[in-house]
Amino acid sequence: MAGNQEPTQSAVDRTRVARVFAQLATQVGVGAVVGVLSGLASALFLWALERATHTREQHAVLVYLLPVAGVVLGLLYERLGKPIKGGQNLVIDTIHDGGPTLPLRMAPMILIGTVLTHLFGGSAGREGAAVQMGASLADAFAARLGLSGAMRRKILVAGVAGGFGSVFGTPIAGTVFGLEFIVLGRVEYRALVPALTAAVIGDMTTRRLGIVHTPYPTVAAVPLTFVLVLKWLVFAAAVALVTFAFIEGLHFTKRQAEKRIPRLPVRMMIGGAIVVVMWKLSGTDDFLGLGVPQIVHAFAPGGASTWAFALKMVFTIVTLSSGFLGGEVTPLFFVGATLGAVLARLLGIPVELGAGVGLAAVFATASNTPLALSIMATELLGVGALPHVLIVCVVAYALTGSRSIYQAQRQSFPKLPVDPADHDEPASKSKDLRG
Repeated sequence: MAGNQEPTQSAVDRTRVARVFAQLATQVGVGAVVGVLSGLASALFLWALERATHTREQHAVLVYLLPVAGVVLGLLYERLGKPIKGGQNLVIDTIHDGGPTLPLRMAPMILIGTVLTHLFGGSAGREGAAVQMGASLADAFAARLGLSGAMRRKILVAGVAGGFGSVFGTPIAGTVFGLEFIVLGRVEYRALVPALTAAVIGDMTTRRLGIVHTPYPTVAAVPLTFVLVLKWLVFAAAVALVTFAFIEGLHFTKRQAEKRIPRLPVRMMIGGAIVVVMWKLSGTDDFLGLGVPQIVHAFAPGGASTWAFALKMVFTIVTLSSGFLGGEVTPLFFVGATLGAVLARLLGIPVELGAGVGLAAVFATASNTPLALSIMATELLGVGALPHVLIVCVVAYALTGSRSIYQAQRQSFPKLPVDPADHDEPASKSKDLRG
């Protein structure tokens, strides 16, 4: 009978197409909302950060109050911050393992804590705040919609992408960063649509609110030659060595500080005092805060002093390991740009190109995101940087093994398998990098 007939193939195809469009519309819609939330948060954060930095530059005496700020922030986080103590690692763990909704208080607390860190001269970045704000707002939105499982995971990734893309003005790099940084060796394409939507909408929202990102010089195209590739291999080895020192130094110092000084307010007070002493000994403000002027200056011939990268590393390690808030990206841009300029002079590479490649490669290596940072270099410096930065990012990434500034980052398989039995594993079965 007609009522018992199987649906025709065309009807099945139409149903499948309708489902695909419905899913696509849902992911785009959700990504757009997350993008707006991330963009608004980044705009407020960048505005406040600019005000804080300007105030500190006009009133250098504020740096002497960094230990006092450490005590106040430490007491605040001891009382209210335990649910968000993990920071970036908490975001990664939640994406992998589910669990409770990220506390909505993460967004305002990380914003206030990071702005105060910069107001009083701590050496920290801004991506940590942007990513955590984006993820916590995205998770709150997912909870409001009653979403869980795979869809919640996609929304969290979109929050990371929206935060990263909007705070740096690099939406494509933000998209790939959100997909790449979760698991070492795997790109989470399942979250591509909402991540791309959130990053683009987030960046548009931030710019629409009048936020102007730092302009970098466009790098001229330089043809690849055999000799230049050899120089880039030496360059990559130096980047890997410096990144290794930063990762190991940061994790070791943080472990020792937490072990020997359990109370966070005391730890932050001592760390702040050490930063003040280093500031006075260095005789310059160059290593306080983000250090963006020094990053831009590194692109000029002779603009970077030989040991500027090492001093910025020390300032950043002390600031972050003692508990002050922020991220690692912009300080590592400083380290990479100044290191790259020095290496460029030694190797006979154009200084602008060396500074640009170093800017991207150090953070790419530290975070295990060579694709995202190669794209970021292209967005910031122009397409002329792409072949060079990709070579250095990939080689340095391979040389550093399973180390990461994000200890919760999972590893699906070794970067350089040496055993034929090495094979890809599901992310849920892979180990994280906390050992």
